[in-house]
Amino acid sequence: MSRIAVLLVAALLAAAPATHAPAAEKPKLPILVPITGFLALEGTSQRNGALLAIEVSGLEIEAEVIDTQTSPEVALTALERALRDQPIAVVGPILGTQMLALIPRASEAKVPLLTISGTAQITELGSDYVFRFFPGDAVVKRAQARYAVEELHAKRPAILYQTTAYGQSGRAHLIEQFKSMGAEVVYEEGVAPTAKDLTPALSKALAAKPDVLILHLHAPSTALAIRQARALGARLPIVAGSAMHQPQTAALLEPAELAGVCAESGSSPLSGGSPAMDAFAQAYRARFGTEPDAFAAAQYDGTGMALAAIRAGVDTPAELREHLAAFTYEGVAMTYRSDGKGNMAHDAVILCYDGRTRRPELVKRYEGAAG
Repeated sequence: MSRIAVLLVAALLAAAPATHAPAAEKPKLPILVPITGFLALEGTSQRNGALLAIEVSGLEIEAEVIDTQTSPEVALTALERALRDQPIAVVGPILGTQMLALIPRASEAKVPLLTISGTAQITELGSDYVFRFFPGDAVVKRAQARYAVEELHAKRPAILYQTTAYGQSGRAHLIEQFKSMGAEVVYEEGVAPTAKDLTPALSKALAAKPDVLILHLHAPSTALAIRQARALGARLPIVAGSAMHQPQTAALLEPAELAGVCAESGSSPLSGGSPAMDAFAQAYRARFGTEPDAFAAAQYDGTGMALAAIRAGVDTPAELREHLAAFTYEGVAMTYRSDGKGNMAHDAVILCYDGRTRRPELVKRYEGAAG
């Protein structure tokens, strides 16, 4: 061997990494969210919140984003793919039907699911591995109904809800809450998220002469219902679900169409309210070039709680589950603590639009399970 070749081999051997001390693998936190389909707005916010939390944490985390679309089967396939890499936890989709399909498999694998799905049933299945960081329907629907009755003095609400697990869950809680407050629901109807014309449902609802229109719909249906209600000449107050608070939903409507419209939510980054929330919103705008919403803030907080545990030394799914179940976390939106079922978020807010801008004002805060 020539002298040059010997020197080259020696240099390569000197530069080769030591084989006796392999680098520790990065913790894996896959993000399973719907970024196509009728929940693309909500799912994109969820993805962005999780990614931002990881980026600002400074931790080395492997976070593959997998599109769950809107099918439970697609979501389950995505979970199986994620579980092969032995993640410490999984960010679960906002869509309730998908979460209901994933919980048994995640429980079997003993891997925590971090989600912001509002469907009440997901924390009523007895799983120790689901943690919800957005207030569920038992919280926000109570706030929505209370605001309509106590602040708007409504006695005859009409309800349009989505024909999904999310819609059915919210409808049940609204009916129960209105009944407990002595308000008569004069009309209710479920509409499919694929419906392109809600005029027939709205016409029947308005014919019942309600004094408030209650919406529990996903973002596209919410905007469509408000636009068509105003086109029909309806000037009654509208109290919508959390999809309405999203800047992307408001952007689908003219400011004048938003006059008299309010919405429940877990928070409102666009409305500000605290230094921590303002800093989050600024970082989100800089990173994604758009306004954050409560879904992004909630997933940012949920992911942040898991990352704080990892930074503290938690390195297995079992340890993370125990941490999430036992500890309190101060997030940008609220303080989170499990109620024993995995419900981590217990506050709600009401936002209203003035008809001049698309920026809502936070008008009412309900703390402690909408109390």
